[in-house]
Amino acid sequence: MSFESRVLGDTQVGDELDELVYLVTPTTVVLGALASRDYRPMHHDKDFAVNRNGVRDIFLNTPNQAAWFERYVTDWTGPAGRLGRMTFQMKGSVFPGDSMVFSGSVTSVEVDEVGCGWVTLAVTLTVGDEIKTTCEVKVALGVDDRDNPWERRGERWKP
Repeated sequence: MSFESRVLGDTQVGDELDELVYLVTPTTVVLGALASRDYRPMHHDKDFAVNRNGVRDIFLNTPNQAAWFERYVTDWTGPAGRLGRMTFQMKGSVFPGDSMVFSGSVTSVEVDEVGCGWVTLAVTLTVGDEIKTTCEVKVALGVDDRDNPWERRGERWKP
């Protein structure tokens, strides 16, 4: 893993992000729910998930999936990448034993009216052949190696 940050000039529409593959365990599900203070039993109690929710096991909650998308994007941007906006649509559950595969591509590259560099990404979480979640992410990148989106405040930061 590199600690260098991607800059806007390194990026163009159509670029593909490297895949991230992660095997989900019960611990992945439970710790994600605990970290987000989601104590609903379908995220830690298999009997409840199966018998009350009618699913095959405990499953990732929404904030846990959001965190995985954030990790995927910031692994690609490096430490200076700053998330501006993220929207996603969950189409199916992710369970222990599933191998999550994150993939993404650049759909737009632009500089806004205050000089902030923006990249929009289309990101997909799949398990096997099934799309589980789609996500659109708007992330700020430095326009050059002297620009750091994390230093932008007020009128200079318009996600």
